[in-house]
Amino acid sequence: MNIPNALTTLRFILIPTYLFVYFSKINNSFLFAMIIFFIAGATDVLDGYIARKYNMVTKWGTLLDPLADKLMLLTVLFSLSYTNIIPHWVFYIVLIKEISMIIGGFTLFKKYETVVAAKYYGKAATVLFYVAIGILIFNKLFGLYFLYCAIFLAFFALYNYFIHFIQIKRQAKY
Repeated sequence: MNIPNALTTLRFILIPTYLFVYFSKINNSFLFAMIIFFIAGATDVLDGYIARKYNMVTKWGTLLDPLADKLMLLTVLFSLSYTNIIPHWVFYIVLIKEISMIIGGFTLFKKYETVVAAKYYGKAATVLFYVAIGILIFNKLFGLYFLYCAIFLAFFALYNYFIHFIQIKRQAKY
């Protein structure tokens, strides 16, 4: 267990914390839940930076870090769709995309002992999701436009991940 992996673990802990706060009856629960979401995003950036700068990259972290990110994003999208802040289909389409990525990543790891690191377009999609959700707090319509752009970019990342998946399978055959 190193610092980046501890930060990833913290992100897993922040998921139920976010849900508890979001659906609680405390004053400003929405705002506090969004702060938790953005803290999770900050830990994601921080753990990646520390892991690369101090050569603390582990297979465990490479595998679980994106899972923590996906689960946090899906949790937030679920809560926003459940409370009708965003359309329900947004959650379901991102859920399908993320499940596809998780299954693909698990298959590559299990069958070929390969972990595909996040590419810049996947990271850009994640940043755009955070920006969109941040904007949603202040302006629903403008935030939805950003959210739709994030979805488009996320599917572009899925397409490229799929191409990479096929290339790995082809290389394994030879």
